[in-house]
Amino acid sequence: MRLRLPNLRRLLRWLALAALAWIVLSVLLVLCLRFVAPPTSAFMIGRHIDSWIDRERDFTLDYRWVPITQVSGNLPIALVAAEDQKFPQHHGFDVGAIQTALADAEDGSRLRGASTISQQVAKNLFLWNGRSFVRKGFEAYFTLLIEVLWPKQRIIEVYLNIAEFGDGIYGVGAASDRIFRRSAARLDPHQCALLAAVLPNPRKLHADRPSAYVQRRANWIERQVRQLGGAAYLRP
Repeated sequence: MRLRLPNLRRLLRWLALAALAWIVLSVLLVLCLRFVAPPTSAFMIGRHIDSWIDRERDFTLDYRWVPITQVSGNLPIALVAAEDQKFPQHHGFDVGAIQTALADAEDGSRLRGASTISQQVAKNLFLWNGRSFVRKGFEAYFTLLIEVLWPKQRIIEVYLNIAEFGDGIYGVGAASDRIFRRSAARLDPHQCALLAAVLPNPRKLHADRPSAYVQRRANWIERQVRQLGGAAYLRP
């Protein structure tokens, strides 16, 4: 049954108002999180749901916010060296890395990720895991909001606090205590490199029991940190 023209106009008006309301609310949310520590993240909620579905009775999630001023300066630069070396220069997207990944895919290689730290913050904080075009569209939207509304220091502060460093271990506050038995401020360069080294797969790779692969990757990260000039690389 066809919608009459007045009804169609009313529906379109409601859809437009709903879209506008969602945009306003999302902007306000991102702006608020520039100043307020996130109480949780979409990925943490998803992990909780997975544990309930899989009946993991012994699962516990550990998340503790630590201001960046109380975190070793070795960690932000280790994360940048490992994940996104153009972080200080780009505006949310590494166009060169994206073009390289697409070119490799055209040559028959598996399409690999080219996510920046800003994109990972957007995904981990607000979205679900997956590879659909819908999710990538939302990721791009939230990445743009984060880059416009947050300074770079806030982006890296949120990242090091919501990144998963072990199964159920989210953020440097929990990771430094549970993995290394010390505060986030006292992490040394190699410990920070180990934390950065496990990020590709923190549920299988371990910073406290590093495999040969993790050790090699951590050593590579430390070399990259030195080549970038250390923590000074991230100063405005």
